[in-house]
Amino acid sequence: MQNKLILILMSVVFTTGPSIAQINSVAPFMSEYQADRMLLRKFYTIETAPETSERLQSLFKEYLKKIDELDFNQMNNGSKADYILFKRDLNESLALQQRSDQEFMRLKVYFPFADEIYQLEKQSRRGTAMEGQKIAAQLNEINKTIAKLNSSLASVPPFDESTARSAAEIARDIRSAVRKVYDFYNNYDPMFSWWVSATYKETDNLLPAYAAALEKHRKASGTNAQKIEGIPVGRAEILRKLKYEMIAYTPEELIEMANKEMAWCDQEMLQATREMGLKDDWKAALERVKNTYVAPGKQPELIVRLYQDAIGFIKTNNLMTIPPLAEETWGMIMMTPERQLVNPFFTGGDEISISYPTSEMSYDDKMMSMRGNNPYFSRATVQHELIPGHNLQYFMARRYNTHRRYNTPFWMEGWALYWELLLYDMGFAKTPEEKIGMLFWRKHRCARILFSLNFQIGKWSAQECVDYLVDHVGHERANAEGEVRRSVASWTDPLYQIAYLTGGLQIMSLKKELVDTKKMTIKAFNDAFIRENSMPVEMARAILTNQPLEKNFQAKWKFYN
Repeated sequence: MQNKLILILMSVVFTTGPSIAQINSVAPFMSEYQADRMLLRKFYTIETAPETSERLQSLFKEYLKKIDELDFNQMNNGSKADYILFKRDLNESLALQQRSDQEFMRLKVYFPFADEIYQLEKQSRRGTAMEGQKIAAQLNEINKTIAKLNSSLASVPPFDESTARSAAEIARDIRSAVRKVYDFYNNYDPMFSWWVSATYKETDNLLPAYAAALEKHRKASGTNAQKIEGIPVGRAEILRKLKYEMIAYTPEELIEMANKEMAWCDQEMLQATREMGLKDDWKAALERVKNTYVAPGKQPELIVRLYQDAIGFIKTNNLMTIPPLAEETWGMIMMTPERQLVNPFFTGGDEISISYPTSEMSYDDKMMSMRGNNPYFSRATVQHELIPGHNLQYFMARRYNTHRRYNTPFWMEGWALYWELLLYDMGFAKTPEEKIGMLFWRKHRCARILFSLNFQIGKWSAQECVDYLVDHVGHERANAEGEVRRSVASWTDPLYQIAYLTGGLQIMSLKKELVDTKKMTIKAFNDAFIRENSMPVEMARAILTNQPLEKNFQAKWKFYN
């Protein structure tokens, strides 16, 4: 009887197959895609090589076809959200790869030897026998070409910053390709070593010199160019990126929003200043707060104490589930002086990186760093970097909906900023000094939207951005320069700085929609939101409120009131 029951159960398992929900889940495709892409990037290591680009584009098209065969209408809201976002990301990756191809073809005139070297690298991946004398002759001619191109750069019109950076990247990739070939055959093939070694060493010296020359061959970027460099991406690109991030606002509307938020902060700052007995002199209040800095060597102890204050408040008010292991394992490091040039304040993630002066800094730099990282400023943001901010985000992302890797700053920075807004509303800042500390950062987030968008659409210079932070927020000038330097750098996402307050306001709006209307408790809301993992906040809203989603979804949520 028992054996018959087992056979019946096995028959049910093997004949019924997966459910419709399983068939139409996007998550397995996303996980498979991530594994495939990782494997391809490990195999095709030369990023700018046409072969790499062709293979990646093939991958993107393959998965676009796979998910297009799914029945969207049979999916639950979570899978519909994944379908919309995964398709969006595949199309974006495809478009960016095609744009990269166009850039390579435009710059190929400066690398007429690229195809030869990429072909050698391809052959080396399967151990194709190389004729040493022939390879040495090839490299010898390439060396002559590099030297000639380098010397002729002076007659070429200067590049813009993006072109200079791309050209230098191609040169570095070509050097990596040559090195891979040499490292594979050298010493294992005696004739290869005998013929190629000396010529290769010359190639390996010429290519980085050529990359450096290409990177330096660019136009000056305007005022204070030797300190802060950046090229505005333009309004059209900002609009395109806002659409990608599912933010249904124009740059001008976001600037208007930030101005309104700044005006609110200014009123709160004046009230706190009056409570300190300083009338309306908010800069004097900031000065008093800045001068509460701790002695050298004491900042780590301060951070621990401030963290305990924040986590105690969150637990007392039952705001969120805090996993004990997350509390147990967060780490701490000290930030290097070089890193502090672009990150004047502490940062977070798996560990908190503390920005505080080192012995080799000048007196003025030491004072600006200490004043800018005073206890009240640090108290306002320690929960942003640790728990329940970035540290907990990393912790939870590895445990819930792990297939979601949309990596949007509006979720990452928005969640951490949401806690600053929420704690202020709940009275975490009790003294006027504590309010000043939190309001300084809130003004800073408003200013990030104002200066970064005005810079990117071509209205403000980098120097005007620095001056605004100093005059309207109260930054130390060196800290303001570091902030702007990071914000306008070509390697920074031009929307990154607006994502803090914008994302935070999105989550606050969703919290009002679900918690303030008594549909969820604050603890249930916070637990549910972070477990959906990284995605545009409007899409998280659609999941948590069970809103109907269309296959060709377009952002339309006007979250700011």
